[in-house]
Amino acid sequence: MTVALVAVTAAFAIVSLALGPSQYSFSEIVAGLFTGEGVAGTIAREIRFPRAALALVVGAALGASGAALQGLFRNPLAEPGITGVSACAGLGAVIALYFGIAAVYPLALPLFAIFGALVSALILYLLARARAGVLALVLAGMAISSLAGALTAFVLSMARNPYAMTEMVLWLMGSLKDRTLTDLAFTAPLVGLGLAVLAWSARSLDALTLGEEAAQSLGIDIAALRVRIIAGVALATGAATAAAGAVVFVGLVVPHLLRPLYGYAPGRLILPSALGGAALVVAADVAVRVISPPTGELFLGVFTAMIGAPFFFWLVLRLRLER
Repeated sequence: MTVALVAVTAAFAIVSLALGPSQYSFSEIVAGLFTGEGVAGTIAREIRFPRAALALVVGAALGASGAALQGLFRNPLAEPGITGVSACAGLGAVIALYFGIAAVYPLALPLFAIFGALVSALILYLLARARAGVLALVLAGMAISSLAGALTAFVLSMARNPYAMTEMVLWLMGSLKDRTLTDLAFTAPLVGLGLAVLAWSARSLDALTLGEEAAQSLGIDIAALRVRIIAGVALATGAATAAAGAVVFVGLVVPHLLRPLYGYAPGRLILPSALGGAALVVAADVAVRVISPPTGELFLGVFTAMIGAPFFFWLVLRLRLER
């Protein structure tokens, strides 16, 4: 199954690389990607490759983070978007843009986004530690998202420059358009570090499904495990949000689609969810470029929300019927 996931992901990445308005053939784009020569080389290296690669990186971050959060909170509805992690990451990034810090220090954008994601994840961690139920965690996540959204709107309303406000609004809708190799160079290492932390915690996360007392009897440090999961999710989600804006529901949809194929152990699902998330985001990015009208482009975050919201509603109904 993993081989099939890799093949599907690679196929969508190739389609993304081939898709574009230029008159150059796919073979010329591929040749330009390796040689860097001519206009085809510029298009391949500066436009299409960063977009396709970032779609893979962002999708992997969101998919793996969703699987890890669902395992940590033992909540099938946990996901970076629903829990407020993405909203807080977006707030942090908007603050960096509003004060002009990102223009002076390029790393400030992902760092502020990661800090915002970390704050949200820590709040949820404290609630989970207080043994809040599934519904309470979901409601808390919605409250965090609402507060982060309100603060983001406040920051936008205080923007003195209308062009800066427009830039922030468009960024919040989620898009990979006009991303560069610099964006990829900033995002990929942070996401890679976050995914490495989550993968390192996979076996311990599986033990947590037996209950905290059973996991402790197996030698698992529960407090350290939670810190690692929160740090990994904050790194991966914060960096992904800084690069692509608000791309929601990927971390919810992908683990649920893959769980019947890989089993219900959350640790075992982290890496397949990273692959599935990469495939979903690059496929969604291809879709928005294909179906967008000639006058503009549908935003990636809007498209994933249109897909994910009905899925979330169906999932809630299914969980209610199972009780």
